[in-house]
Amino acid sequence: MSRDLPLASRLLLREWRAGELRIMLLALVIAVLVSTAISFFTDRLQRGMATRAAEFLGADMRISSREPLPQEFLQEAIRNNLQHTDLVDFSSVTSSASEMQLSSIKAVAPGYPLRGEVRTSQQPFGADQLAEGIPERGTIWIEPRLLNVLGLNIGDPLEIGYAELRIAALLTHEPDRAGDFYSLTPRVLMNLADLEATQVVQPGSRVRYRLLLSGSEADLQTYRQWLEPRLEAHQRLTSVADDNRQIGSALERANQFLGLASIAAVVLAGGAVALSASRFATRHYDTSALLRCLGASRQRTLRLFLIQLLGLGLVATLIGLLLGWFMQWGLVYLLRELLPPDLPPAGPKPLLVGAATGLIGLFGFALPPLLRLGRVSPLRVLRRELTPLPGSAWLIYGLALSGLSLLMWQFTGNLPMTLAVIFGGALAALLLGSLAWLLLRASANRLRNAGLAWRLGSGQLLKQPSAAAGQILAFGLILMSMVVIFILRTELLDSWQAQLPDDAPNHFALNILPEEEPAFRQALADIGARSAPLYPVTPGRLATINGEPVREHVTKDSPGERAINRDLSLTWAADLAADNVLREGLWWSQPPSGEQHQVSIEAELADSLGVALGDRLGFLVGGRSLDAEVTSIREVNWDNFTPNFYMVFSPGALDGAPTTLLTSFHLPPEQRDGLRELTRAFPAMTLLEVEAILQQLREILDQVTLAVEYVLVFVLLAGFTVLFASLQSTLDTRLYEGALLRTLGARRQLLRQANRLEFSLLGALAGLLAIVAAELITWLLYRFALNLDWQPHLLLWVLVPLAGALLIGVTGALGTRAVVNQSPMKLLNRGG
Repeated sequence: MSRDLPLASRLLLREWRAGELRIMLLALVIAVLVSTAISFFTDRLQRGMATRAAEFLGADMRISSREPLPQEFLQEAIRNNLQHTDLVDFSSVTSSASEMQLSSIKAVAPGYPLRGEVRTSQQPFGADQLAEGIPERGTIWIEPRLLNVLGLNIGDPLEIGYAELRIAALLTHEPDRAGDFYSLTPRVLMNLADLEATQVVQPGSRVRYRLLLSGSEADLQTYRQWLEPRLEAHQRLTSVADDNRQIGSALERANQFLGLASIAAVVLAGGAVALSASRFATRHYDTSALLRCLGASRQRTLRLFLIQLLGLGLVATLIGLLLGWFMQWGLVYLLRELLPPDLPPAGPKPLLVGAATGLIGLFGFALPPLLRLGRVSPLRVLRRELTPLPGSAWLIYGLALSGLSLLMWQFTGNLPMTLAVIFGGALAALLLGSLAWLLLRASANRLRNAGLAWRLGSGQLLKQPSAAAGQILAFGLILMSMVVIFILRTELLDSWQAQLPDDAPNHFALNILPEEEPAFRQALADIGARSAPLYPVTPGRLATINGEPVREHVTKDSPGERAINRDLSLTWAADLAADNVLREGLWWSQPPSGEQHQVSIEAELADSLGVALGDRLGFLVGGRSLDAEVTSIREVNWDNFTPNFYMVFSPGALDGAPTTLLTSFHLPPEQRDGLRELTRAFPAMTLLEVEAILQQLREILDQVTLAVEYVLVFVLLAGFTVLFASLQSTLDTRLYEGALLRTLGARRQLLRQANRLEFSLLGALAGLLAIVAAELITWLLYRFALNLDWQPHLLLWVLVPLAGALLIGVTGALGTRAVVNQSPMKLLNRGG
């Protein structure tokens, strides 16, 4: 080994000067750079988005219970270096000298909130500002609507139980209010130290105790593993991902797209490595045969080339890691105004991912062609023979593909998506390879009577139809990857932005009395608000399923378990809501007669409870029992900030039950002054402003959009690299054939035109294959991984073949300029 190193180094240096290894080095660098930069950027961005999303929870993690939490929970949190604070949620009557109002009260300790911010104002619907700390002892912050109900002003005292607390400010935003849209009572924020003086919390009181926690991912994970086995039935652990539907959906879609784009970029770069290594091996068969003639054994010959490969791989990996590090820092700097100011620092994991990608790309794709160098016979010096690819090489290809599959899983964290890409890609390659050969044969028949340039260009393809079909397939897969990423980028962003259009509802109005409905509609119109329909709402609790207690049908921490532990907001409707989709069953065409009530249940809750069509659900509504048959199961869009319900009854089912109305509406910020008149005209109404929540969501989606655009650049870069490597792999043959044609009298202009036509034809056929494969891949992804509705992309059936002809035609013409620029005599002498 030691005596081979100097020789291998000299050979590597000679090959570098001759330019032989530069393409492979570039391909390896891009493979490592792509995976490293994407991993660095997405790792930091995803953690940054999770930090922003944690603002909706007020912490990174929250433990809640109907009873005081054990002291050991807090002690273990302290041992794990977690920041912590306590709060207590309860309902109580608040009163002024002349009025009373049931309110939702939150008593908080210093440090609240651990994530996000509380904002207050000094006048109703006026400008707000960041609150400093929490209310001082003896003071409270209240929602503006409580002033109107109780006839108070800022500075007046408010009674809570036996304590009298002074109103110091108006509460305009709480970070952990995001998931509590349907609270019917005004909010009050007080100091936890004043809770005992109120004497409100007594044995049997309905109180929710919460412990908020924040810290590093590792410390939180360690604490979670310790805590989960110790949680009791009435205790619940909540993290960012499962607290808020809107944030959870955005983060999930972001992770899925970034992971998928990473797969495409790394696979394309790996293909470029394989093509470059194949060309390198082909050009060094003679060198290998000469070394064997000079006495080198097969093992030593192979070892010399492997040392070169390892040296090249180490250099490429180090360069790729370094460039990946700087590129993600450069992007973060350029986009510093749009990204979170507290973006977490880069960790070591992306470096490991980049290095693993480099090793898999190097040994998985470059090693198999080089194995043939050790098996070249010394007789090749006299006879131009090649040794077949050894069986061990196919094993290495299999190991490389297995390694890439693991990397795919690492990038996506989604097994169905990974399998969809692997099997969809394999199926596409098999079917499209056959289709490429058929298209080539069909094109040949149509070009037999074309001009000389066309015949020369198509003749290059038809001379070796299997090789040409392979090229078409390779170019088609490149274009397919770009088209799939483009489609997903466009449609995922459209779906994200569609959830939060500029006119998305930014206010919820609850507790509207039925007799006030006409006047309320007119009032909304007067202030310029655009409203969703008004829904009747009745509180009720699910009690039985097919006569059995509902608790026998749920598991801990499931949507069903959370739904049965509280009153549900029940409604009835004659028509299916516009953004609801029936998954099973039929909507009622006419109200059922007598007591044969019907109910439609939300799909996720139905799955959690094991409810199917025809089951009978029992409810407790307004002190009476209500029985209804499940006649449909609905899929609900929870991301659009309009009222949605788990249970929708047929008309007449809730007659006689106490009912209020609920709606959401959009009011432009410049017209917020109208809210004062609205609250005065309807004092019983509960008005919730969610503009701050919408703004946080939009900022998160902006970050996702930036990440998507950035990753798309890397995918395109990888695609162009493998395209260039593919052209270079056939350059030697093209140079020799071009020299022969020029020797026989062909002009340079004719050869240039033939090359352009050849690659344009290749590109058009590859584009046709690409759109067929892209439609197949996107259908699989939409159906089995992303849960999106798929539709054919008819316009792309025209644009992609045209783009393929233009892209590959221009790239091919530029990449093969040497065919017409070099001297035929020099090339023929070198070939001989």
